Amino acid sequence: MKPIGYWLNRTDQALTAYMNDMLEEFGLTRIAWQVLNVIRDTPEAHDADVLSALAANADAATLTGAIDTVLADGWAHRPAPSRLDLTPAGQRRLAEVAVRVDAFRELSTSGISPDEYRTAVHVLERMTRNLETATATDR
Repeated sequence: MKPIGYWLNRTDQALTAYMNDMLEEFGLTRIAWQVLNVIRDTPEAHDADVLSALAANADAATLTGAIDTVLADGWAHRPAPSRLDLTPAGQRRLAEVAVRVDAFRELSTSGISPDEYRTAVHVLERMTRNLETATATDR
């Protein structure tokens, strides 16, 4: 059996490759799509909100580039300096993307029960917390 790190890396690579291919027709990447979701879900979102929310997903330069992309492509705009909001067109386009993302989620979890999915997420959360809270004396 391959170790969990192997499967975590392979899964993340597969998720990213599939989503990037799927989102390409919309001019998005997985990271840009995640940026749009943070903007949508965060009232009066600021660049710092995006950087903080997605820090585990990409480095600051990649996230800043994704913010620039969604601004340049008309998905979002700046109602004030360092603030971000979806444009009306961005809201409509993001709803179109959601249909594809829902199909992607069904495909990626095919044959996995909701209980199995929840268990997998809970186990990964616990492993992460175990490692993030470990002290030097635990090593």
